[in-house]
Amino acid sequence: MSDEPAKFILGDTAISALEGRSSGRRRFFGRRKRQRPPLTHCENCGAQLTGRYCAQCGQAAVDYRRSFRHVIVDVLDSFLSWDSKFFGTIGLLVTRPWRLTNEFLAGKRIRHVHPLRLYLLASILFFFAVNHWAKSIHLQPGKLSPKDRDEIAAELKNEDIPPEARQKIQDALNLNSPPPAPTAQTEKASPKPEEHSPPEKDFGPILKTGSKEPSASFEKWLEGRYKEKIGERGTNLQLFLLTLFNNLPYMMLCCIPLFAFVLKILYVRRRVFYIDHLVYALHIHTFAYVGIILIVFATIGLNRVAANMVGWVSAVLWTTFALQILFSIRRVYRQGWFISLVKFCLGGVAYLVVLSIALFATFLVTLALP
Repeated sequence: MSDEPAKFILGDTAISALEGRSSGRRRFFGRRKRQRPPLTHCENCGAQLTGRYCAQCGQAAVDYRRSFRHVIVDVLDSFLSWDSKFFGTIGLLVTRPWRLTNEFLAGKRIRHVHPLRLYLLASILFFFAVNHWAKSIHLQPGKLSPKDRDEIAAELKNEDIPPEARQKIQDALNLNSPPPAPTAQTEKASPKPEEHSPPEKDFGPILKTGSKEPSASFEKWLEGRYKEKIGERGTNLQLFLLTLFNNLPYMMLCCIPLFAFVLKILYVRRRVFYIDHLVYALHIHTFAYVGIILIVFATIGLNRVAANMVGWVSAVLWTTFALQILFSIRRVYRQGWFISLVKFCLGGVAYLVVLSIALFATFLVTLALP
């Protein structure tokens, strides 16, 4: 009887040992799952931690000596905020973009993703789709090769082709036909340019004193860079367009402060800070990127499911897109419908001018870059 308590104790000890062994069982590749203790002191300054961030230096209390899965989750959480805050911000951006700006300017910033981070994410997705679409376009040079011309001429002998279509193809072949090679008779019949050309005059002093010399040099530079980057017959046009599309994200990022400056001019009497216009510009550009992506995806889906509904559904979506921007201007700047509509039109025209100038500058930069 005296040995029974000892047996109970030994039995409990054996069971706990077995449980501890089973909890530390081997996982993948024979490695045991070991729980690391949480950080108690900051790894940067050594101060005692009382939360997720150090009270002295502000460094996050994150132990990176963990599995790769935990590290990836931390990176995604810090950059994209994959939680209810992110999805709530996207939903509010699509349905009521003006509320994001009003709440951010009112100080309620913890509920939503930062405007710059949200813009960068939407810009990456939008221009990735644009580049993918640009790569799917196959541009051919304007001139036909002799082999293609012979094949098309052989197809014209087919009697099944209607006469109107045959005439159009023949006209296109005549337009793309190369100039005839000069013969000995044509060389004798045609006058030489030296015989009938007027004597050359010396326009050196006029060019030096006039204002046409800089424009002529710029035109020569532009023509030379055009031939070098695109080719004589447009053989490198697709590569040039891809390079131009790759430069568009930087152009749009530079246009956002300009758009905020346009808003500052339109609402100069409202005495609104420039940073407020900049926050609204970030939100409305993000809304534009997300809205265009959703409309394009909806159009592609309708083309495959119900092609007869694409026209009016696309018109409704684009009208709703424009009305959302108009509503956002009215709700953010709190003015009447007439004033908001007038400034919406004026701001749209001014921003189109800014975009045109920026696109031309991007075109010149793409030409100038090696």
